[in-house]
Amino acid sequence: MTSSPPTALLLGATGAVGSALAHRLSAAGWQLALVGRDESALAALGLDSARTMLCAAQSTDPADVDRCVQNTIDRFGPLSAIANCVGSLLLKPAHLTTDAMWQETLLINLTSSFYILRAGVKAMMSSGGSLVFVSTAAARTGFANHEAIAAAKAGIEGLVRAAAATYGAKGIRVNAVAPGLVQSRMTRDIVGNATARAVSESMHVLGRLGEPEDVASAIAWLMGPDSAWVTGQILGVDGGLAHLRTRPTAPRPPTQKA
Repeated sequence: MTSSPPTALLLGATGAVGSALAHRLSAAGWQLALVGRDESALAALGLDSARTMLCAAQSTDPADVDRCVQNTIDRFGPLSAIANCVGSLLLKPAHLTTDAMWQETLLINLTSSFYILRAGVKAMMSSGGSLVFVSTAAARTGFANHEAIAAAKAGIEGLVRAAAATYGAKGIRVNAVAPGLVQSRMTRDIVGNATARAVSESMHVLGRLGEPEDVASAIAWLMGPDSAWVTGQILGVDGGLAHLRTRPTAPRPPTQKA
């Protein structure tokens, strides 16, 4: 008897990491429910329609999240995994961050993750499963002008650990990845500036910025059976940014005049 393929709900599927993850999981034979705001952008991913369902929705709307979870179960059966790749990036010091900016950063990153967690664990209560969220290296290490995004992502890390403890007995695993600077549309203002890019690369001890596939491969591992004994963890996928520092270069001695 052939077992059915695993089923995943992927939110933020049209972003750089989300789309890389969607293609990786599809190639591995997963059944996928892809969630994003624009159904035409979801369709443009070009994945096998027989094993892929599209769900146009806002991850910040709990009713939308509940609907996509239920539609996925109705189409494919029990959920094996959920990955939330939705996020934003606000680089401003606190004194220049408006109330609206703060609330939007919390909503897109932390509040949406809570809605997804709540809907996901309800759906997985009898069958178990894996939920994976996205934090950031800035939640662990203080970087200037990251107050709002660091706070929101640190909230995700707390959410992950608490939920892992709450639902572990039900066979539900909850983890997150914490990337460094990844090349994407969201970071184009940084990576597109030669000076800013060089500074950012120098902060990563591996000497380069992240690619979407770097993060997608780690999420896929946490979603699948190879990580069956891993829960409540924040996996740094950051080129060493959060915990390592490059060796300082000694200044050149001044040139002596003859």
